[in-house]
Amino acid sequence: MAFAENRGSYWRGRYKTAPGKYDTVKDASGATVRFRTKREAEQAAEEEEANVRRGRWRNVAAGRETFGAFVSRWYAVQDLAASTMQNYRRHIEEHLMPTFENVAIADIKAADVAAWEKAERARGYAPSSVKTWRATLHLILSDAVDEGLRDFNPAAKRRGRGRRVGRSTRRGPEKAVTDALGILLIAERAAMLSGRDDEFVAIVTMGWTGMRWGEMVGLESEFVRARELRVEWQLYELDTGELHRCPPKDDSRRTIDLPDWHGRLLLDHLAASQPAPCQCHGRKYAFRGHRPANQAARQAGPKLIDVARRADVSTGTVSNVLNRPDTVPERTRMRVEAAIADLGYVRGLAGGELAAHWRRSGFATWLFHPAATGRYPKRAGEAGHPVPILSDPWPGVPARGRGASQRADGCWVPIAERLTPHGTRHSHKTLMDELGTPSQLKDERMGHLDGSVQARYSHITRTMRDRLMEALTDLWHSALVARHAMSPGSPVAVLDRLLRERSGAR
Repeated sequence: MAFAENRGSYWRGRYKTAPGKYDTVKDASGATVRFRTKREAEQAAEEEEANVRRGRWRNVAAGRETFGAFVSRWYAVQDLAASTMQNYRRHIEEHLMPTFENVAIADIKAADVAAWEKAERARGYAPSSVKTWRATLHLILSDAVDEGLRDFNPAAKRRGRGRRVGRSTRRGPEKAVTDALGILLIAERAAMLSGRDDEFVAIVTMGWTGMRWGEMVGLESEFVRARELRVEWQLYELDTGELHRCPPKDDSRRTIDLPDWHGRLLLDHLAASQPAPCQCHGRKYAFRGHRPANQAARQAGPKLIDVARRADVSTGTVSNVLNRPDTVPERTRMRVEAAIADLGYVRGLAGGELAAHWRRSGFATWLFHPAATGRYPKRAGEAGHPVPILSDPWPGVPARGRGASQRADGCWVPIAERLTPHGTRHSHKTLMDELGTPSQLKDERMGHLDGSVQARYSHITRTMRDRLMEALTDLWHSALVARHAMSPGSPVAVLDRLLRERSGAR
């Protein structure tokens, strides 16, 4: 029962929040409201009590909780995939906490969020990245609203707000794609860069199935069959360096049909490579990591991950403390520095680990990117430069070792500028579009889900599958013919055999 209480020089409103518990009418800052008359105090208290009954009451005192304190307990109760938890942690530690950690939840305003977003863009971050971090902030503050810590979400954006002319400037570049011959040529170059057939088979598989990177790396040999492969798991690389075995994105487990030539290519690869169980998962995978094991992981002494675990932060945060300390909140920076001192970590003495699998950045940087563009990317202290090649045999073998550029006869021309490993997935979807593949079959191969009414009444038939396999086979043979016209042989053993078989068949 709401009532007014006389405090001598003013009246205050009191209302019931729970059995045996009463609160006082307060303003947005948490201070008690002093009413001049008893009636005003009673009316305000009755209104707050009505909000309690309707579930709209906001605990002003709780709203004084800082963003840092709230987000710590918010993160602790999340139960999501390891990859999602890692991304949330990175967004929070590296981009939200430096600005909002010590600000009360109730004091965060829409203008504060807009100023933070503008500052992040000014630091050179991609608009798509800033948009992702704002979405995380929106999610956190939505839960704060649900807890009654504030009345509205200041990170919410009104649809259509701002100048329409500015929308196009925030779009990322169009995803690059290539055709069937482009996939074949990039696969050949990557295999020459690595010196083995694995990369050729893997890139052809990505380009002709649309598999995601993690699905390809996590393809277990038992799921490869003569005319199909089964996507059951993926390997997701966490900040700790661990490759986490988890279901594919959006739980898109599926069976992908393979043309006869592709099934033989994969089975021949498995027969030749004889994969053994990896030490990290104890399972046999179709593809192995490229670089040989080094001894760094066996070196004595603490590593970066040990510092991260001691300080209870991500490895990215430790890296920022070492490289960009001004971007890390002081309290977090002090915790990391204390962990470094306690463990006796010395930068540069330990690092690396035994890799039984490809790492996304290494594969893209040193194999796929130079194969697609003909150039090695820039790295610390060194600008990007063309891949030096020896002209014989065609299409040119990468020159290795000291003075490679002086010994080289030339360099590769680009095949597909800006193409990434994920771009092979876009390329496969584009190939199916050109072939007129029914949308239901395309969605099945890509692992997409169409929830429309039309999709409910459309079904995949055996005829649809057979037509697609025939069309993909024709594309493959056309690519081999075009490649054979360039040169009848290849330095890559598996492609050389395919070209000679093609030549004999003619």
